[in-house]
Amino acid sequence: MDKQSLFVEVANLEERIGELYTEVGALREKILALIEENQRLEQEVELARQGVRPDGDGARPGKENLLRIYQEGFHICNVKYGSLRTEGECLFCMAFLQK
Repeated sequence: MDKQSLFVEVANLEERIGELYTEVGALREKILALIEENQRLEQEVELARQGVRPDGDGARPGKENLLRIYQEGFHICNVKYGSLRTEGECLFCMAFLQK
């Protein structure tokens, strides 16, 4: 095998690795979205079991409900409301809870 063909093979391999890396990143984003949706649906099911409708009819006092949602790992701030908290505490949510 000559040096030129070996170089071409390595270049092709690098290109395929780059494409796979991009695909893995896209799959990671899809998985995160599915996890968020799953947790939201689990929360709705739990609220339904407790007889609390997610639209607020007959809901518990607002602040208690928001605190519970936050403790379950979701944002309650206006910046990222309803999305999964993946990086620990959120200063916006914390400020909102202290109002």
